[in-house]
Amino acid sequence: MYSRILGTGRCLPRTIVTNQDLVKTIDTSDQWIRERSGIRQRHIAADDETTTDLAEGAARNALEAAGIEPEELDLIVFGTTTPDQIFPNSGVILQSKLGIAGIPAFSLEAACTGFIYALSVADKFVRTGDARCALVIGAERISALVDWSDRSTCVLFGDGAGAVVLGLDEEPGVLATHLHADGTYKDLLYFPAGPGKDFRRTSDSHVMMKGNEVFRVAVTQLGKVVEETLERNHLDKEDIDWLIPHQANIRIIQATAKKLQIPMERVVVTVDQHANTSAASVPMALDVAVRDGRVRRGQTLLLEAFGGGFTWGSALVRY
Repeated sequence: MYSRILGTGRCLPRTIVTNQDLVKTIDTSDQWIRERSGIRQRHIAADDETTTDLAEGAARNALEAAGIEPEELDLIVFGTTTPDQIFPNSGVILQSKLGIAGIPAFSLEAACTGFIYALSVADKFVRTGDARCALVIGAERISALVDWSDRSTCVLFGDGAGAVVLGLDEEPGVLATHLHADGTYKDLLYFPAGPGKDFRRTSDSHVMMKGNEVFRVAVTQLGKVVEETLERNHLDKEDIDWLIPHQANIRIIQATAKKLQIPMERVVVTVDQHANTSAASVPMALDVAVRDGRVRRGQTLLLEAFGGGFTWGSALVRY
């Protein structure tokens, strides 16, 4: 038995912040941001919009698309770096908002790779028979972690949530997942404070990134994991209908596609509209492409992401 994606959904905050809006508060320009990242705008959560609020919106959209009621779920796996609170975990809070109880619900943190990790975990629950229907979430409120006076980082991020519903099927859906991590790179992209270290919000408590080094490692490792995925599943590049990458930076996306000789016409790009939404970026990009008709049933998709830690991974999916 296999798990198959039954429905997708996304939810974005109400407020849109364009590059021109940022020009009013920091020393930057629309051209500078677009040339370095490909980003034109991002959605930023209001004070009354939490990570699980966004997750609930995405979840309900995915459930509706799948034709599934919340009561039919057997599992919730929630990938996020920005939980509403330390505990209860975000999966439990989302479970309460959906009005259900009893099923396992938990969150995991793998930075921008969080959704791929969550999808891999949920897929194994379904394959082993421990769940027949699973909700997988990637949701973030990254705007709360950035220094809005630092033009090198704040322009890159946005908030949002994406979701998929997995169901048991006799036909292959999630064909394979491949996960990796390397903690020796932990000082290249990180948030310095936490409850086990230093929970005080100081001037240093914001996303820290060495952009050039992150770019170099990201392109290398994403290229490797895509090649690994193709080789271990006995596929050629031509067998992939759509590459759906983590939406961090258009230059990383283009470099990865070029390295793999995949034309940009077969790459789903939403970074211009959403910016880097961390764990939310892959499921949101998937939902965009499903709903605009590019991704169709029977097509083969390659999802991949790279995040702080470093973590990286891929999911090969027959939609």
